[in-house]
Amino acid sequence: MLINPDKVKAKAKSKENENYAFRTYLKMHADPPKLDEQFRKLHEEFFSGYDCSQCRNCCKMYRGVIPQEDVEKAAGQFSMSRGEFIERFLEYDSGEMSYTTKHCPCDFLEENGACALGDSKPANCRKYPYTDQPDRMGSLLSIIESAAVCPVVYEILERLKEEYHFIKRKRVYPNDPCPCGSGLKYKKCCGRQ
Repeated sequence: MLINPDKVKAKAKSKENENYAFRTYLKMHADPPKLDEQFRKLHEEFFSGYDCSQCRNCCKMYRGVIPQEDVEKAAGQFSMSRGEFIERFLEYDSGEMSYTTKHCPCDFLEENGACALGDSKPANCRKYPYTDQPDRMGSLLSIIESAAVCPVVYEILERLKEEYHFIKRKRVYPNDPCPCGSGLKYKKCCGRQ
């Protein structure tokens, strides 16, 4: 059972320091290809039985991003010209060289949790939260951020902590056993500088 979408932000905030410590732990101990595979399997497991339309925190907490090459297709969904569509819904983000919706929550989020763009929904929206994509090791900061938005990401992090036998301790002293489970003292393992 996944965490309630209304509670995920507060719960992730309460575990923020623990999640950053887990990120450090993964950087030191995880094999990147194996970590990608673990993320992919958990992504498939959790999303196989999850209806995102019951949550849509991602649409509520972020402005939609539409790459320039997708604007024409999205405009067609509303039977509008490219210019009309941009004027009504979008702002240009020169830093990203793409368009964002004018409002947050996303302008295309419907009351029933569906996306008004339908099949024209941009790839970045379809792929969110990216937990099945390669190079998760390089994206751990954005995953921690997404854990405060998406119940699935929150649960994936919690499950990975179990798989890695990660235990957050208040303070680890140099002569304590290393929390990674290596059997070495902390100063000889993860505490080495």
